[in-house]
Amino acid sequence: MTSPHTGRPTTGRGWHGDLLDLDAYLERIGYAGERRPTREVLRAVQRAHVTSIPFENFDVILGVPIPLDVESVQDKLVRRRRGGYCFEHVVLFAAALERLGFRFTGLLGRVTLGADKLLPATHALLAVEAEDDGRTWLCDVGFGRGPLEPVELADGAEADFHGRRFRVERRPGDRGVDDWWLHEHGPDGWLDRHTFTLTPHHTVDYVVGSHYVSTHPRSPFVRRPYAQRFTADRHLALDAAVLTTLLPDGTRTERKLEAGELGACLAGAFGIVLPPEDVARLAARLDAA
Repeated sequence: MTSPHTGRPTTGRGWHGDLLDLDAYLERIGYAGERRPTREVLRAVQRAHVTSIPFENFDVILGVPIPLDVESVQDKLVRRRRGGYCFEHVVLFAAALERLGFRFTGLLGRVTLGADKLLPATHALLAVEAEDDGRTWLCDVGFGRGPLEPVELADGAEADFHGRRFRVERRPGDRGVDDWWLHEHGPDGWLDRHTFTLTPHHTVDYVVGSHYVSTHPRSPFVRRPYAQRFTADRHLALDAAVLTTLLPDGTRTERKLEAGELGACLAGAFGIVLPPEDVARLAARLDAA
């Protein structure tokens, strides 16, 4: 099978799916359906993944390394029921897709969110093909706030998931390589969320990006605790001490956590249970700028 966008074979090999405990992963995300590389399975598994495994950077704040081998990632996100950031999510999701028989390509994107300056390519995504569908699908499971399901990787394609709208755009890029953009609709209209090319990337490329994200002083993830939990009805975000709830209709509420509330908030709102000593260390960083 070849990608209609690159003309090159896409591949699901090389992501170490053989090291994944697929049963444990599917139980973690609450998926009990078919195990075939179809469009419907891809849709359902992505929805289950993004609504079950939270986004968080706590190990970065705690000074714990972020390994990206499948065994380490599944131990953290599956067995210990933690969350992670995009590289961890995508490595885990890719291993599952490989076990399920999908063909896909790893991609790297630049998160823009409307910024007018060039930012490093530090966001992992996948372009996926299903056996019963001639299209290519953008799977963005590691951003922390959806999309709930794959979005067709085609110029002008739009998707609406419970009022959350997304659009894909292709623009001419440098040296004949097109730039692709994922836009998200918000209160002020369409916002550029991130840009990427279809150049294939691999786990080793993600290791480089992850090192920057987890260690560079300009990375926002080294400055303060951050977590997200996303479902069809709401998006929760903890940014330092501020807990924000955003509903699909745009309703937004915020409140500031006291340090003593952190452990209960993480367990109740995000499903993350940490040792008391780690909660205390994170609580000391809640007022970080």
